[in-house]
Amino acid sequence: MDTNLRAVKRVLYHHRTQGKAVEGVHIRGVTDALRGYGAQVDIISLPGADPYAPDRGISPTRQTNALAKLVVALPEPFFELVELAYNAVVAWRVAAYLRRHPDVTFIYERYSLFLFATTLVARWRRIPIIIEVNDSAVVKRVRPLYFARLARAVERWVFSRAKGLVFVSSTFRDRVAQHTPAMAPAIVTPNAADINSFTFTPEQRTAARAKWGLEGSVVCGYLGAFVPWHAIDKFVYRVAEAFDRARHLKLLLVGDGATFDAVASFVKARGLEDRIVLTGRVKHAEVPGLLAAMDLAVLPSAGDYTSPVKLFEFMACGVPPVAPDFGPIQEVLTDGETGWLFRADNLEQAVDTIIARSQDEAALARVGGAAREYIRRERQWSNNAAQLIEFHQRLASVS
Repeated sequence: MDTNLRAVKRVLYHHRTQGKAVEGVHIRGVTDALRGYGAQVDIISLPGADPYAPDRGISPTRQTNALAKLVVALPEPFFELVELAYNAVVAWRVAAYLRRHPDVTFIYERYSLFLFATTLVARWRRIPIIIEVNDSAVVKRVRPLYFARLARAVERWVFSRAKGLVFVSSTFRDRVAQHTPAMAPAIVTPNAADINSFTFTPEQRTAARAKWGLEGSVVCGYLGAFVPWHAIDKFVYRVAEAFDRARHLKLLLVGDGATFDAVASFVKARGLEDRIVLTGRVKHAEVPGLLAAMDLAVLPSAGDYTSPVKLFEFMACGVPPVAPDFGPIQEVLTDGETGWLFRADNLEQAVDTIIARSQDEAALARVGGAAREYIRRERQWSNNAAQLIEFHQRLASVS
């Protein structure tokens, strides 16, 4: 990389998320990496949404405070109107910050629907703004849009007037580009993991397996939310039918969410407590220790345009993943080398792949080692921050 990575002095990071769970991991990852290159990074967020607040093992599907609970409970039209109104707050806060800190090199914003004020203020103050795109009005979302045409219009305005855009996958970039004729220059930066946070000793692995009653078994793990779009419930129901041909296999499922109770009831009703271990919600600091107990991991499903953080955490820990063959996953996982792919939405094939691979200890070690080396070499948060700084400098050079 030819650029001076330490030339960036100050960055304003703005986001409108709750700053918890995966959102918090991503925000902290980018922020800490930028600070590692010497940048002063200041964060403006929703009240009570500090991504550095103490981790209490918050569920990714539950709200963090009373205000968030109230707003999310609003009927969709009113919820979206609140999102629009919040632009006034953003404009006031960002403008006030910029008056205090005229030395800002660029603004980095995690995009949210209906959010345009930051871009408006940045253009007014002639400060570059780079938008990280994790959501869009043109993709299928869990919460359907009421003012969809307005959301798309706002999005086109923001994406065509930002200095640059950062997407987590080529699929996502190309899909948005089809609806944004004058889209700003864009780069693709998949998610990442800090390999130093996902390193464990043989003693830690032994202790983790003993704690959860996993000694003497091959352990397939899952880490994340129990929500319909990740299909962990459907995976459990299918793998339970295959346990007779995989007596060596146990599952370690970490997390909670909307489908957790149904899965827990199923496990109890089938008497599978000794084969399927459910930890419930845990603090993010506990995740590496739980990953240490796994021999391989499964990602039953994901969005077809997203870049699942859990995939990178599996790989950073040397735990080879079994994942659906969506385009974004194929961008970061090489079948048979750093993990294994199955046809998306074919959970029978996922189960068959896990059973077959779990019987080959040498392959598990080889593929897990290659996955960890890939993360070390290319997909740490420091890599993402370096790419962002290089992108900013490239944009500045053509202004």
